[in-house]
Amino acid sequence: MKNELKLVRIDTEYCNFLRQFDSRVPYNFNEKELGPFIGVLFEVNGCSYFAPLSSPKPKHLKMKNKLDFLRIDNGKLGAINFNNMLPIQQNNIIMIDLEKQYVTKSEQNYQKLLKEQIYWLNRNDEKLFSRAEGLYLKYKENKLDMKTRERCCNFMLLEEKCMDYNK
Repeated sequence: MKNELKLVRIDTEYCNFLRQFDSRVPYNFNEKELGPFIGVLFEVNGCSYFAPLSSPKPKHLKMKNKLDFLRIDNGKLGAINFNNMLPIQQNNIIMIDLEKQYVTKSEQNYQKLLKEQIYWLNRNDEKLFSRAEGLYLKYKENKLDMKTRERCCNFMLLEEKCMDYNK
């Protein structure tokens, strides 16, 4: 049986640490439990990785899938940004409880979106894994076009820094 993909948040201090070494590491504002920096957790090259999700935007409906970008349900449910995927260890993860009862309508709507995103991602996990692995390997082997490479975090360097941070 394969592992189900999970939605998680990342510890803000960990993101801030990584950003000292790679300016492409996204900011994590950690203001609410259902905050702006939620992503999917999976494994690439024997290392756990977090890839941030984007909420749906009109532009996602028109954008094309690329090696470093995958529209979720053709953009209707947002996108996943593989160029910003970050190596992560268990103690850097904050699990998201998708069964928690939320009071405000906006929190309930956001929770519904997250449930729809993870449902779609789990049913299309092969697309996710092949994109993540393909991007990682092409980055490592220096086989990406310059434009794509410039959008990507330095995966190898961040893996080293992840190990340093978690010693």
